[in-house]
Amino acid sequence: MIPPKPPARPDKVSLWRYLKLFRQDLLSAQPARLYRAWMAEFRTPFFRSYLVNQPDLVDTVLKGRPDDFPKSNRISEGLRPLLGNSVFLTNGETWKRQRRIIDPAFEGGRLRDTFPAMWAASEAAVNRLAAQAGQETEIEEITSHAAADVIFRTLFSIPIEHEVAAQVFTRFRAYQRAQPLLNLAAFVPVPRWVPRFHSRQTRRNAAVIRGLIRQLTDTRMEEIRAGTAPDDLATKIMTTTDPQTGDRFDTSEMVDQVAIFFLAGHETSASALAWTLYLMALYPEWQEKLAEEARALDSPPDFSVMSKLRLSRDVFREALRLYPPVPMMVRETTCPEHFRDRDVPKGAQIVLSPWHLHRHERLWERPDDFDPGRWHTENGKICQRNAYMPFSAGPRVCTGAGFAMVEGPLILSMLLRRFRFERIAGRDPVPVAHLTVRAADGIWLRVLER
Repeated sequence: MIPPKPPARPDKVSLWRYLKLFRQDLLSAQPARLYRAWMAEFRTPFFRSYLVNQPDLVDTVLKGRPDDFPKSNRISEGLRPLLGNSVFLTNGETWKRQRRIIDPAFEGGRLRDTFPAMWAASEAAVNRLAAQAGQETEIEEITSHAAADVIFRTLFSIPIEHEVAAQVFTRFRAYQRAQPLLNLAAFVPVPRWVPRFHSRQTRRNAAVIRGLIRQLTDTRMEEIRAGTAPDDLATKIMTTTDPQTGDRFDTSEMVDQVAIFFLAGHETSASALAWTLYLMALYPEWQEKLAEEARALDSPPDFSVMSKLRLSRDVFREALRLYPPVPMMVRETTCPEHFRDRDVPKGAQIVLSPWHLHRHERLWERPDDFDPGRWHTENGKICQRNAYMPFSAGPRVCTGAGFAMVEGPLILSMLLRRFRFERIAGRDPVPVAHLTVRAADGIWLRVLER
């Protein structure tokens, strides 16, 4: 059986029909030919956009000349109320300064240092799910809870049950439901002084979330001054100085960064883990292989166990290929370009689509099939280098990519060691793009104790 994939739209539709489809779901608004195209041009009265799938052109944009292709401000408008001036939205020197301060927190042995917190969050997820054993369960809610718990434990050394953490989690779910992936500002290049029409609910939820995060950062700043702060990611980031200027993040800047850590670290991991569990229900033979491998977790928690979870890593990597949490990224040209015999004007939108690149029919063997073994084939190894970017690529690669590749396989293995997940006939999920690739009506599975 082929894993679910959204239906493609007809090749030709009117602009307004396209915009309507686009706002409903980014994925099914695209034509099927994009799974074979090296490049496609889309023109509107407001702007031109170019979807680029050709690997060497993707490399040019993300790795070769990234400063010439900054993130598009139009696309970020929808996230501005929550993320402010975070590293996810900034460009140029501001972004470089932010990365110089943030990156050291995720380097070297920091993954090993955060492993006990990840293990504790994984055990907590198992214990929460035990109450639903034998029932039909909406899995995205379970994985959202688990991923949020990992973020709070590794960032602030508090569990999801902590009063402030629980409020952030609850409010974020409301924000996610109210906030479309794109608002009108993504389509119409209006001047920056024109007000952005975010809904009252979106603005209210964003303000509450940022206020709660400010409470956590203010408390942590006091603990740092008193010498009582735990040695976690928040402390590391808040005490790191920019090697070029000697500056640190002030409280307002830290609120922006914590907001994106929570969004990127929780929302994307939750999406990836939920789709992985669905794939395990769809392919029970793989589920049993991973459950057997997960017996390695019977030993006391130690980071070295991750080297024994090879199948789990391959499965998680394949789920990220089929259902990349961030389906599309948008850059903007700062000067005229010439791509594939086409003149690309200054100010054009360059769309890079992990969703289409990961399923490209001219690059991958059996692109729509679930095959964790592909990573050990020649085609899989080539495509992993040239056509696989679940965490982006180049200088703007996700800071937490290594973090996610420990967290995902660990929680997956911990859950499969204790539970069996079964598909519910007639309730297969349909992928749609919200803030990340989620299921239109949730991912429902039957959960059974082993």
